[in-house]
Amino acid sequence: MPEIKIVPEVTGRVCATPVQVGGTLADGDDVVVVEAMKMEIPVASPASGTLKSLLVKIDDLVAEGQAIAIVAN
Repeated sequence: MPEIKIVPEVTGRVCATPVQVGGTLADGDDVVVVEAMKMEIPVASPASGTLKSLLVKIDDLVAEGQAIAIVAN
């Protein structure tokens, strides 16, 4: 089962994590929401599968390209 790392395209603060570890994701489902420049930017799953690991928590600062979650499909 291949693992896919999910990375944000912006630097910002994690303001929501709508899916819990072990939850099922469809292609395009929001995994994390990052606040940047006073906007909330969803970070979507690029594939369907199960959220294996969430590497951030609410209020963490994340950088563009940083791995924030792992999906197993």
